[in-house]
Amino acid sequence: MCATSPSVPLQDDWCCRIVPRGAGVHAPDPVPLGFVFRSRAKEEKAPSADGAPVTLTKQTRDPQAKKGRPTPKRNEAQSQRRSVANTSLTRKDAAKRQREERRAAMERQRQALAGGDERFLPARDKGPVRKFARDFIDSRFNVAEFFLPMAVVILVLSMVRVGSLQSIALLLWLVVIVLIVLDSFLTSFRLRKQLTARFPDQNRRGAVAYALMRSLQMRRLRLPKPQVKRGERP
Repeated sequence: MCATSPSVPLQDDWCCRIVPRGAGVHAPDPVPLGFVFRSRAKEEKAPSADGAPVTLTKQTRDPQAKKGRPTPKRNEAQSQRRSVANTSLTRKDAAKRQREERRAAMERQRQALAGGDERFLPARDKGPVRKFARDFIDSRFNVAEFFLPMAVVILVLSMVRVGSLQSIALLLWLVVIVLIVLDSFLTSFRLRKQLTARFPDQNRRGAVAYALMRSLQMRRLRLPKPQVKRGERP
């Protein structure tokens, strides 16, 4: 144990830490708390010994140096920009824009069907082959286009409770069907011949069936609207 009497000299060890009053030995200064809990970020930002502030500089890349990644293609870059633009819109705004674009496209198609503008026609009506097939049908009379009016007349006659009228209605059904078949056969034969002569190097697949389906419609109800008069050569 350390001596507590004034007559006993003070030991050199500091186990007791009790210093008599008036002695010439002083206890070591305590470590300041600011040194223990100092901020490293503030220390880095503190000015150096010569007074110049210490700043962290970022090294700029040499323009001639490689980027370390391949340059994206143009279509990939465009798709990325488009995806970023689409994500910036909300789902409600994107749906509204799609509806407006769909409505505008349908309006352009409707005007094209009425005026015959090739730029905005549907895919089934585009092309010079389909246009010639339409003009070929519109320039002549077709038995099939009168099928609906004749069908109404035949249906009315068949509903009358008179035997002779019902027989006439049945006979008319047979006559109309035979005439439509014969006229469609002659129309397809002539149209195929003209298409082969006018468009030998173009795709003519489905043009004859397209024309026959148009011949079944009444002239006023055809779309696109007829561009030639009856009797006029296409």
